[in-house]
Amino acid sequence: MKDLTVIVDQTVALPDAPYQARHFIDGSFVDSADGRRSDRISPSHGVLASQAALGTEVETEAAIRAARTAFDDGRWSGLTGKERAQVLNRVADLIEANEERLAVIETLESGKPISQSRGECGGAADLWRYAASLARTSSGDSHNALGEDILGVVIKEPIGVVSIITPWNFPFWILSQKLPFALAAGCTCVVKPSEVTPSTTAMLAEFLLDAGLPDGVCNIVLGFGNPVGSLMSTHKDVDMVSFTGSTAVGKHITNAAGDTLKKVALELGGKNPQVIFPDADLENAADAVTFGIYFNVGQCCNSSSRIIVHEDIVDSFVDRVVELSRQVAFGNPMHPDTQVGAIVTPQHQAKIDGYVQDAKAEGATISLGGGALEVPGVGSQFYQPTVVRDVTSDMAIVREEVFGPVLVVQTFRTMDEAIALTNDSDYGLSAGIWSDNVHTCLEFSRRAQAGTIWTNTWMDGFPELAFGGVKQSGQGREIGQYGYDEFLEVKSLVMRIGQTRAPWVKPLAGRETS
Repeated sequence: MKDLTVIVDQTVALPDAPYQARHFIDGSFVDSADGRRSDRISPSHGVLASQAALGTEVETEAAIRAARTAFDDGRWSGLTGKERAQVLNRVADLIEANEERLAVIETLESGKPISQSRGECGGAADLWRYAASLARTSSGDSHNALGEDILGVVIKEPIGVVSIITPWNFPFWILSQKLPFALAAGCTCVVKPSEVTPSTTAMLAEFLLDAGLPDGVCNIVLGFGNPVGSLMSTHKDVDMVSFTGSTAVGKHITNAAGDTLKKVALELGGKNPQVIFPDADLENAADAVTFGIYFNVGQCCNSSSRIIVHEDIVDSFVDRVVELSRQVAFGNPMHPDTQVGAIVTPQHQAKIDGYVQDAKAEGATISLGGGALEVPGVGSQFYQPTVVRDVTSDMAIVREEVFGPVLVVQTFRTMDEAIALTNDSDYGLSAGIWSDNVHTCLEFSRRAQAGTIWTNTWMDGFPELAFGGVKQSGQGREIGQYGYDEFLEVKSLVMRIGQTRAPWVKPLAGRETS
């Protein structure tokens, strides 16, 4: 902890009692049939943050059945885009009105700083409003040049029942990247949040009810991947699965969904590089690198967990990142000045440390950190800001997603070397380029294999811009027009105008028919 910035004070009061999360099925809040519940202990405060109903096949079947019925009878898909948009906009208003309540429970369950929870939960309202705008502006195509007696029309229809499975690291934001877009398209949904952070998703059910969403259109089942998520991925009455989480689980879902050939959209892991050229604004770049690795304690699929720095500036640049890392405020997440909070579970903290210790044993140099961080009065479920140098491309710490506040440094001399290092990865979620030369930025952006390229910035995002990766970072897109289109099927209508179709069967001359 020496020479690091650590905050131990607390300015936001803890709730008087743990949040009680229940399933939301066919418009009603219900407990599990067997009465089982799960406890979530706060990683940052050690208190009981929430108790959640623990779902089984019974609740999952009921939720899928409710969603299927609601889709088939058209109570939601049959509404106009304006009517669906009105409901989504009312949900957005309720999200903003309950921002602090959402943020406090998310901070307790996840360990992230209260300021970031506020930004995530309150900011998610913008995603709901943008999705509402798409509900009103969705359109297809017409083809009027197919002949004077033919009119072709391409329309878009909701895909049907969608299973939405979300992770623990951004539980409310990632839910809002999926659910409002599916609802805007006219789909009905079954949602399963992570059992680690179930409460903000359970709270959303209150807003959906108050906003006037018809019963059965959105159903929420709490619990573990097995049995809840497994059944949601394989059930014959589910038409699509939208999943965010680890690449390993994403592969399993793809295999499981194959028996019914349902559509699968996946947003998975990343090992995202920022490439630093000597002509860049190096002070700005160093600050962005520091933000990119420590935001949400590095527990972020878009974390810039490796930097590729030109050899001429690597020593001075890394020194600056280390200096900035010492100034980042680690500590009590219930203080608004805290920038980095707790690691989500002790098991995950041990996994992070395992990557660091293995790299050290293989010859890497630890320039900063490399161990647990004790925060007085809060606990030891924190990890020091860590910078690792002298790595080789075959090390696990370079190739695998550490998902913690651990930055790996690589070097390059030429653009070709920078591109080779960038693309030498099983992942392709995002990448960044820092240079004042627009030609350098454009060349890198076109050659880098990633779903998002940031130039002279990092992690700027907007509801209008699609998000998703290539290679083992996933398939399909979220948010934006492309994310909305994921929840739609395309249907072509071929219409003959008037009675102009020539008969195919023509009686032969002089031949009798019987």
